[in-house]
Amino acid sequence: MTSHQFHLDELAQLVQGELIGQSDLVLVGLSSLEQAQSKHLSFVNGDKYLQQAQVSKAGALIVTAALKAQLSNHHNFIVVDNPYLAFAILTHHFEDKVLKRGVEITAQIADSAMISDQAYIGHYAVIGENCVVGDNTVIQSHVHLDDYVEVGKDCFIDSHVTVTGRSKIANRVRIYANTVIGGEGFGFAPYQGKWNRIVQLGSVQIGNDVRIGSNCSVDRGALDDTILKDGVIIDNLVQIAHNVVIGENTAIAAKCGIAGSTTIGKNCILAGAVGVVGHINIADNVTITGMSIVTKTISEAGSYSSGTGQFETKHWKRTVVRLRQLADVPLTKIVKQLDHMQAQIEQLESTLKSRK
Repeated sequence: MTSHQFHLDELAQLVQGELIGQSDLVLVGLSSLEQAQSKHLSFVNGDKYLQQAQVSKAGALIVTAALKAQLSNHHNFIVVDNPYLAFAILTHHFEDKVLKRGVEITAQIADSAMISDQAYIGHYAVIGENCVVGDNTVIQSHVHLDDYVEVGKDCFIDSHVTVTGRSKIANRVRIYANTVIGGEGFGFAPYQGKWNRIVQLGSVQIGNDVRIGSNCSVDRGALDDTILKDGVIIDNLVQIAHNVVIGENTAIAAKCGIAGSTTIGKNCILAGAVGVVGHINIADNVTITGMSIVTKTISEAGSYSSGTGQFETKHWKRTVVRLRQLADVPLTKIVKQLDHMQAQIEQLESTLKSRK
């Protein structure tokens, strides 16, 4: 692991920002406004944080020009158009990185595997026949790459990850602890009261710059591949079933479940605990709000929700009772009552006009 120490002018150059203040100020880390000390750099992401910024002990702040003009208590700044983006860029430079290269003595690697000399293979990792691991990829301890798995360049595969099913992982992919890529999809054919297992013959294809969190499952396809395209980001505890296709730069938050053979477009957002049924399509640029259930194809961009909002318990119980009562009323009866009410309203409007 590495230690970090930068001068303020170095950090400003890294984000192409304007330096104001002490150029040789030494900073050793990033911190929140509340916790920052004199050797820390923090950022101000909008007017609502100005009061916190005024009293912050941070040695320097990342700000916009407009925010800087309102912070008279501070003297060291990096001025940029987007402080949050600049902060994101700098986190990479303060990150602890695995710099070791080579293969640990306890790792088990098949003779037919092709491992880059610039890769790192951690303790007790197991790499199967005909696997490929690219330059500058880090394979942490206890990772299992099954036969014919391919991992590209500059990837990070965290401890206890399993990659199987002849999966192919492109470049700059990060997969975190205990996730399984390419496990058997949930496919069974019912017959005479029994479930008959369908062997999953497809694979998993993961594009460039994909991030998959801890304790996730991405199942291999039954026949066609499960595909995560470039830039997809996935939180912890997410289930992606067989033959799912997820478009570029789509984000999926924790505890989502996507059933088999569903296609999700690019630039979508699935908030926490969203459930998606199988064999449907979701268009590009769709947002699904938290805990929604998607039961049919969404063909137009926009934000979609299901379920009901939070109530006090007493109010919720009354609401449930009324919903049940409504469900017992035939829809045709409700429609007829509404039509009758509409006719009465139109008749009253006509009478009032005639009197004028």
